[in-house]
Amino acid sequence: MNPKSFLKNLLSVLALISLIVACSPPEKKKNIAEMTDDEIRVYADELAHQFIMVDGHVDLPYRMNVKGFMLTKTVEDVSVETAGNFDYPKAKKGGLDAPFMSIYVPSRYQDTGGAKEFADSLIDMVSRLPVTFPDMFAMANSPQDIEKNFEGDLISLPMGMENGAPIEDDINNVKYFFDRGIRYITLTHGKDNQICDSSYDTTYTWNGLSPFGEEVVKEMNKWGIMVDISHVTDSAAFDALAITQAPVIASHSSCRSFTPGWERNMPDNLIKAMADKGGVIHINFGSSFLSQEAQDKRDKMREDLTNWRTENDLTTDDEAYKEYARQYAIDNDVYEDIETVADHIDNVVKVAGIDYVGFGSDYDGVGDSLPKGLKDVSTYPNLIYELLKRGYSEEDIAKICYKNTFRVWNKVQEVAAQIQAES
Repeated sequence: MNPKSFLKNLLSVLALISLIVACSPPEKKKNIAEMTDDEIRVYADELAHQFIMVDGHVDLPYRMNVKGFMLTKTVEDVSVETAGNFDYPKAKKGGLDAPFMSIYVPSRYQDTGGAKEFADSLIDMVSRLPVTFPDMFAMANSPQDIEKNFEGDLISLPMGMENGAPIEDDINNVKYFFDRGIRYITLTHGKDNQICDSSYDTTYTWNGLSPFGEEVVKEMNKWGIMVDISHVTDSAAFDALAITQAPVIASHSSCRSFTPGWERNMPDNLIKAMADKGGVIHINFGSSFLSQEAQDKRDKMREDLTNWRTENDLTTDDEAYKEYARQYAIDNDVYEDIETVADHIDNVVKVAGIDYVGFGSDYDGVGDSLPKGLKDVSTYPNLIYELLKRGYSEEDIAKICYKNTFRVWNKVQEVAAQIQAES
């Protein structure tokens, strides 16, 4: 066949293919109203695995530290199911692809010293996971890394540092932790630190950000570390928003309108201000974050359990106490419902829009307080099911699962590149 004939035949075939495609009916979008409950659940599971699933905050590293896992390699193995909220089988079942590993540094290190060394030890521990389980995990320093790992069927392990205490009083440590893989820093945790005030503290040392904290935010912008305003006071959050050149996140917070007066959650005006800067709030799943009623029930539970333990001369490690506590929680219904998590997402959408909300479960960080239907990382499809029932579209689900977080993260990287180019 001469070249002209070949080209003519090729064009004919391509034209025929185009005609077939043009005449083919478009794929019909699924109509929730026409689906049975079982079909919606199957659909939710499909979406959980179709879209990249990012969780803004999972406390596996500290759990590993407490249990000695990845130090002795004898306590537990993430390749099998464990008693924790996160492990590999649960993550694959739930469609979790990129849990931000929380490098949590307790506030006590601000008093005793050693915050930087402790953070390094947890980073080392997380970094060993892909080495030990190369067919399961991979490190991730950018959305692009996560996308590549997703294509390779690997769970990504991006890292965020919960508490800026390890920066100590050396601004160069911001770049140090960026080089170590930290991609967001929660400015403080349970107490005021050298950067800003904590929502759990009552001293208001700085009435917002400290002068050093202002420099830390600017330095985080420079190197591409997301500023995380979970745990900080309102004044510190607004200070950060006033200074930052890039969007900020709340990695694991919920809406204060459900827990009036509790500063750990975010008020609507702060959610809106964060959204106006392009940021994202990742909703915390812990029952105490979800409603005042849950907080009241858990306060009473703590009091009743303490009294019972004292009367029976037991410690919190005694099996008799553990069993009594488990049964007490069930009998007194101290757990919130999955519907309330969806209510918080609804609230953010109402206040700011669909582009400004994500998941920030706090799995392995909120103890036995997770709501019914969301007890571990295998259960994300249950939440997607609830959102579908409320009318959220596939695109809405994709935004909540990863697109909103990726947008912020990519913008933070872009701002960093601009600052570095100008300096």
